[in-house]
Formats: sequence, structure tokens, C-alpha cells
Amino acid sequence: MSEPVVLGIESTCDETAAAVVRGASLVSNVVASSMEEHARYGGVIPEIASRAHAESFVPVVSRALADADLDLDQVDAIAVSAGPGLAGCLAVGVSGAKALAWAAGKPLYGINHVIGHIAVTQLQFGPFPDETLALIVSGGHTSLLHVKDVARHVDVVGTTLDDAAGECFDKIARLLGFPYPGGPHIDRHARQGDPHAIRVPQGLTQGRAGLEHPYDFSFSGVKTAVARWIEEQEAAGRPVPVDDVCASLAESVATVLSRKAIAACERFGSDTLIVGGGFSANSQLRAKLAQVGGQKGVRVRIPELKLCTDNGAMVAMLGSNLVQAGVRPSQPDFAIDSAMPMDKIVM
Repeated sequence: MSEPVVLGIESTCDETAAAVVRGASLVSNVVASSMEEHARYGGVIPEIASRAHAESFVPVVSRALADADLDLDQVDAIAVSAGPGLAGCLAVGVSGAKALAWAAGKPLYGINHVIGHIAVTQLQFGPFPDETLALIVSGGHTSLLHVKDVARHVDVVGTTLDDAAGECFDKIARLLGFPYPGGPHIDRHARQGDPHAIRVPQGLTQGRAGLEHPYDFSFSGVKTAVARWIEEQEAAGRPVPVDDVCASLAESVATVLSRKAIAACERFGSDTLIVGGGFSANSQLRAKLAQVGGQKGVRVRIPELKLCTDNGAMVAMLGSNLVQAGVRPSQPDFAIDSAMPMDKIVM
């Protein structure tokens, strides 16, 4: 099957999404977000997100098929995010996908949605070169992966030992009084600030820790240092220079992510770095990756903004990779895995 038509379904957090991919071409892509319902709480509430998925599942999948001008029986396979993510949210998407697959007699793949963030770049940049490295940066994940075969073999090179980059941004945004999600607000203010105004530590880059964890990440200390600096200013009655705080934080995080990712490319002999996940929309990170990659001769592939956050296209594209590679579909009774390991591609 050279050009499989795959329906992809995503429901790991607060986006209910569905898309259709034909081969490596995006045919339709529909996303319904419940983010506004969570904003008042300062973060995603799993029960609210699960209920929103249940309400949006049928309309979103129907729209994705309609936009593709297809009926379900014209689809070759269905792919759905089986993990990692919020258990209740995953359960809605997987249950719905199983019902569709059973009713239509279609093969079903329960995929790792983080690997989907890698796969989706093929829609924009084409096939992966040999020895590709991937940097995944999102609200809950910061990982470096060695992609030998996106459908069969992905190795973990580095991961976060505590807070992910997105978590660090969200926690500082809350201290600065920004509404949820805080990342875009920090991004916007950082463009107007001095990135060297405040000394922000760069986790796991110095001394013994840096040597023992050359490709791992730690942003807990970064979050704590910035939070204490803000509290000291407030305690002394001094105004907090919001733009400078955001710029200094963004500079520290972008520098660490970029240098470690490009160093991993050198270590594994890769001239291409794939970047995925919602945090890859951050403009400081995109600029720093382009700068450091350019200095070291590494091509950096960062997808357009609509493909950075969770979406059905990434699920469908990985599903297409699996079908074309001849990987067997998941068993009908496969379980969700809210802590699905990064080196597991499909259930």
C-alpha cells in the first residue's frame, strides 16, 4: 500500500483533534480545544477535559472526514493516541477509535503521541534523513530521541529529571500574574526585555552534573531561582521588571535546550534535528536553535505553529508510517498507557 489513507485521533490533554493523511500529505485537520474552560483554574482539570472530549469526539471526527470528502469505509486505517497523557482523556479517544474501527472493520493503531510530534514534521519537510535526532518540548515532556526508524526504532538519548520546559514557564507565568496557559505571554514579553538582565541558572550544564547528564534536562532549579528573585523584589518593594524576567528566563531555557540538542546531534553524527511539541512554538527557542544549528552545520526542522501543539495530523502521519512499514495493528483490547515510555511507538 503506497499511499494509505489514515484517520488520526488525538485526545491526550485539552485538544480533541482528528485529521486525515494520505501517504505523507495532509488532507484535513480539525481541532477543538477546551483550553478556555481550564483557564479559570490555572491549569488543565482532567475531569473537565474528559467531558469536553466526550462532547467533541463525534463532531470533530465527522468534520475531519467531511473536509477530506471521505466516508469511514474509504479509510485504510485508524490511529489514536494511546499515551502518554491524562488517563481519562486518553480513555475517551481510544474508546471512540475502537468503536469506529470495530464498526468499519478497519485496522487500529494505538500510538505514542510524543512520537507523533516527530512524525508530523514529514508533512512539511519530507522523509527523515538517516541518523535523525529529535527534541520534544511540551508542557509535560522534554526529551532528546535518536530516530533510527520512526515506525520501528526510537531510542531515548536524554530526558528531563524534574520539571519540563513548559512546566517551568507555566509556573513562572503564574507568579507574574499571567493567565493560563502562560507560555505565550512569557514569549511575548520576552521579545521586549533584556535577556541578560537577570542571572538565571542553566540546569545540568556545569561541573559533575553536566558531565554525568550531558543530554538530560533539569528546569526545577531554574523555576526556583526565578521565583525567589521575583519574591525578593516584591519583598523589598521594588517593581518587578516583567519583560526582563521573561527574557532572561527564555534565554536560559532556550540556550540549554539548543546546546544539548545540537551536542547530541554531533555525538550521533546527525546533521538534522527534528523539533516537536507545543513549546517548540516559543520564538526564543526557535531563534536559538536556528543560531546554534547554523554554527554547527545542523539543519533544524521545526514545524509550522499549527502542527506544534497537539493535533490529529501527527497521529495520522505516524499511523501512515506504521502502515507503510508493515507494522501489525494493535490488538483490539489494547490498553491506554498514561505513562507510555518514549521508546515505545505503538501498543
